[in-house]
Amino acid sequence: MRSLSLPRPDYLARRRRLMAQMGQEGVAIIPTATVKERNGDVQYPFRADSDFAYLTGFTEPEALLVLAPGHSDGEQILFCRPGDPQREIWEGRRAGLEGARQQCGVDRVLDIHAVDEILPQLLEDREILFYPMGRQADFDARVLHWRNVAKAKIRQGIRYPREVVDVSELIHEMRLFKDAAEAEILRAAVGISGAGHRHAMRSCRPGLTEYQLAAEIEYVFHRLGAPSPSYPSIVGGGVNACILHYTENDDELRDGDLVLIDAGAEVGGYAGDITRTLPVNGRFSPAQREIYELVLAGQEAAMAALTVGRAVTDYHDAAVQVLAQGLIDLGILGGSLDQALETGAYKPFYMHRTGHWLGMDVHDVGHYRVNQKEWRALAAGMVLTVEPGLYFAPDNPAAPERWRGIGIRIEDDVLIGADGPEILSADVPKSIAAIEAAMAIGH
Repeated sequence: MRSLSLPRPDYLARRRRLMAQMGQEGVAIIPTATVKERNGDVQYPFRADSDFAYLTGFTEPEALLVLAPGHSDGEQILFCRPGDPQREIWEGRRAGLEGARQQCGVDRVLDIHAVDEILPQLLEDREILFYPMGRQADFDARVLHWRNVAKAKIRQGIRYPREVVDVSELIHEMRLFKDAAEAEILRAAVGISGAGHRHAMRSCRPGLTEYQLAAEIEYVFHRLGAPSPSYPSIVGGGVNACILHYTENDDELRDGDLVLIDAGAEVGGYAGDITRTLPVNGRFSPAQREIYELVLAGQEAAMAALTVGRAVTDYHDAAVQVLAQGLIDLGILGGSLDQALETGAYKPFYMHRTGHWLGMDVHDVGHYRVNQKEWRALAAGMVLTVEPGLYFAPDNPAAPERWRGIGIRIEDDVLIGADGPEILSADVPKSIAAIEAAMAIGH
């Protein structure tokens, strides 16, 4: 695995921005994720909670961030595991208290085992508790207990947080807009993701299993420095491409079929998310070409709508108009375009949105509406996917025989810039000619 040179985000600036929104009367408690058991004595690989990681860059389990603006003993306090040589023999190295302080740049680092004793004191004389209530039921109970301990001192003239506010709302609005460091990390994640897809084009051939092709892709991810995929890879051959989140990946790739590959690498805590649909034997059939060209035209229309100031839903609407008109032109839908759009007649063949926010989470955070009625306008720093598709499932009675069993999706990752969109995955072959040329190298 090569060592990636990635910029370090300014975690201190992020925490200060959040505290400025909280005000001097607020206190925030932001825990990381919990370790999950897979089976027996086996645990799932740990991944830090994205909000916690966004504010700290700290990736160890059993950690907690407290932000208390203006507190005399320090505004930014991290609780984490202390060093333990015996446990580290079995479980791996720990940063320890001093290592965590140097790594995160907080005011204080305290032993996580002392949190029940110390945390109630940090809630004293604060009016508002900022906390992501509802994510971890067990931890919610602990937080309410700490609040009650602080509340018990009310007769001593000590105030306690009477109001609980979901801190996620504030953090997610910050995460929606990527800074220069995040943009660079995303370019690295998408670049490695694209390398995996290009390798898949060279490796794909009839007789491989879906999981063998997935292994080829993920091998490239790891070899180029990504510690893991950003989500379970989707490699759906033939009719399996009509299952949107197909992850069994256990079927054989057959001559004459298509294979839909939706796979991305996670780098520096940020996700790539690319989809390409390939002919297993390296050549599109006439029926496959008809649908592929239509989906590609829909994506091009969507891309043209990705400009600053336009509503985030505009690019979906642009794709839908092209896809619906194409289905009418192919004789798959009857009536006019207006009728198809009004009735949703296209939805049996295109049932999902054209994209989503992308960042630390594959389906990243951030509201799509600024209120209950108004769609959010695109702005510089937003990153999203553009992924129209058409699916002719074999059990869909409306699917004509000529295209039955075909599923096609094309997905790219786009950074919105003041001067126009930047297609981060532009180097992954996408036209029919480019895909066939890339696949010819391996056949």
